[in-house]
Amino acid sequence: MEINELKAFVAVAETLSFSHAADRLYITQPAVSKRIASLEEKLGSKLFDRIGRHVNLTEAGQLLFANSTRILQEIENLQRSIAGLNREPCGTLVMATSHHIGLRRLPPVLKAYNRQYGKVVLDIRFMDSESACAAVEQGNLELAIVTLPPNPSTSLTLREVWCDRLCFVAAPGHPLARMARVTPADLTQHPAVLASWGTYTRDILERAIKPTQQRLQVGMATNYLETLKMLASIGLGWSLLPETMTREGDLEAFSVVGINLTRPLGIVHHRSHTLSNSAQAMLDTCMSFAEPPVADSGRLTTR
Repeated sequence: MEINELKAFVAVAETLSFSHAADRLYITQPAVSKRIASLEEKLGSKLFDRIGRHVNLTEAGQLLFANSTRILQEIENLQRSIAGLNREPCGTLVMATSHHIGLRRLPPVLKAYNRQYGKVVLDIRFMDSESACAAVEQGNLELAIVTLPPNPSTSLTLREVWCDRLCFVAAPGHPLARMARVTPADLTQHPAVLASWGTYTRDILERAIKPTQQRLQVGMATNYLETLKMLASIGLGWSLLPETMTREGDLEAFSVVGINLTRPLGIVHHRSHTLSNSAQAMLDTCMSFAEPPVADSGRLTTR
């Protein structure tokens, strides 16, 4: 079997769509179908069941998919090791970042990177930090620039670049914003709009609130911080947002007694995978923008 055929198979298996696989691989849908047909002919087995617009893996397809990611990883590692003989970064760098970091932190990094490494084609995928870390761990992405997980897998290497101070915010005139002293109990008396359950940012807040034995009133939840900012600014609830999002004047920040929160932002890559020259260059560029370390960065601190 050929590498391109295997890559096409993995793309279809992950997306369960020939058209989405074509978009990911930057080829036409007929080209994807041709590669899958060739692979099926060589293996003598049908890999996908196509019923209408639905695509599902056959038993043979499931067996191949269970091993194909590992095979492609080994091939990529070999290619990276050989490419390391030529130190100039080139080719395509597939990476992920969150929408917040892409909007608020990455622009100067990408500008500097593009200026110095113009031969590298960036394939940036925007996704939740949790999904990006999982993709790196599974070998589907070379690196991710995201909110760093508080309890990372042992297979991941984390490098902190920035430390986000998290602020409690509300619309101007909100009762909490007018209070001289806000306690965790006060928070529970008003609806909140917060990051969704399971996100690293929500976990940081829940761990801070848990010792107080208070229960928050969460009216709405979303993974998009820009949406939370809008909801809070029109008075639909208080929220917890990075300080970098509170400087436009449409929100008022307030302190909560005993709670001071930060979260680390940075780079995640697989501990066992050799970084390509383009990925190493991205890591180095990010670290050149790193902020001075903050004590207990990414962990809740109380005072």
